[in-house]
Amino acid sequence: MKYSLSFLLLFITCISFANVELPAVISDNMVLQQQSQVLLWGNAKKNASMTITTSWNNKTYTIKTTAEGNFKTRVQTPVAGGPYKITFNDGEKKVLGNVLIGEVWLCSGQSNMEMPVRGFSNQPILNSNDILLDADKPGIRLFRIEKNMSKTPLTKMDSKWEEANAANVKEFSAVGYQFARMLQEKLNVPVGVIQSAYGGTDIEAWMTTTSLQPFNDFKRPADTAKIGKNDPQVLFNAMINPIVGYTIKGTLWYQGENNRKNPFAYDKKMEALVSIWRKLWDAGNWPFYYVQIAPFNYADSKELVPVLQEKQFASMALIPNSGMAATIDIGSSKTIHPSDKTTVARRLLYWALANDYGKKGIAYKGPVYKTMQVNKDTVTVAFDNATFGYTAFGKELISFEVAGADKIFYPAKANITGKGIVLLSEQVKTPVAVRYGFKDYAPGNLYNTEGLPAYPFRTDSW
Repeated sequence: MKYSLSFLLLFITCISFANVELPAVISDNMVLQQQSQVLLWGNAKKNASMTITTSWNNKTYTIKTTAEGNFKTRVQTPVAGGPYKITFNDGEKKVLGNVLIGEVWLCSGQSNMEMPVRGFSNQPILNSNDILLDADKPGIRLFRIEKNMSKTPLTKMDSKWEEANAANVKEFSAVGYQFARMLQEKLNVPVGVIQSAYGGTDIEAWMTTTSLQPFNDFKRPADTAKIGKNDPQVLFNAMINPIVGYTIKGTLWYQGENNRKNPFAYDKKMEALVSIWRKLWDAGNWPFYYVQIAPFNYADSKELVPVLQEKQFASMALIPNSGMAATIDIGSSKTIHPSDKTTVARRLLYWALANDYGKKGIAYKGPVYKTMQVNKDTVTVAFDNATFGYTAFGKELISFEVAGADKIFYPAKANITGKGIVLLSEQVKTPVAVRYGFKDYAPGNLYNTEGLPAYPFRTDSW
């Protein structure tokens, strides 16, 4: 068979130039972190000289693709603004449009992070319709990663950046969206939020094999076993790995319920998860803010849930630049998915505004147990993070318990004084230990005067 020279040249041209392929997270409508060296990567023509042009400064970056056609480079972003365009050219142009510059946060975890603004079946989100009524926010962009799992690391996913409107917000994380909305309103800059959450999942599924090496308290399935969503690393592979390196300001995490039956190493696992994510991102110790698991009547693990909460609190001391939003006062005895996600988002926002955006004067951490003093049959408990004292907003303090040497805890009557919280129980004549909210479901109502709840605690190690 004979071919003309012109046909052969056309054929060679067609196979020499490949369309630039970008990961799903680098696309139209995205938000790039402001004033940063943001990472861009993808695949193009092999061994080619390609250019990337950013419209915010009309600067052109020239890079060389690898023998496999891969490329990776960083470009400088300005202060918040947009929309802008980014042009990739390896001989053929690919143009991304409607790109905003602002703040980018990753939201991950299990069902309480996944829970969309529309709620779950028979489990609503508080004020969801009002949230949707005001959902047309041109400065907010959403990237929702579909639930998936894989035994090997993936680089591709079926997701896209979307503008905020009622239809899109309805399906998005209620915590993640409301955090983004509040942040956008306070900073008056675009905000992009990435949702990577999967209900009913263990922390081990979000970790890497490397970060799990120190632990032996979880099931390691056989290589031939059918994949399950709680197998080690399978969610990291499918739902985190494809976005690793996308420049973010920080991460929000709401997970833990699924680890309640084996909580003793949870703080160390959180430390390992954050450490490996930060290392893979190669972007320093970006902030990691997380949420105390939802108070609930956990019939299968009543004695272990408070231990998990204790480990969550302890994680703040292990993980640099981290913080926990307490939820002791906004749980539910009827559902593991409490409806008030607005308060959760706001408490996460306090951490971010105070620590990452320089907003002075904003309290972000509730009272933390400091000391106890015993005087005959009474105990006085003092706390940090209560400069101007305490309040129960006119209600009787609840969920305090005291115990004597017999290690039996009884409810204690609690009163606010100038020195702290004074506790007394008729059943305990010589107190030796105090607990507050140290149960699976024990609503607490002790706050500092800024309105942030005290963290659950115990003074014993029984």
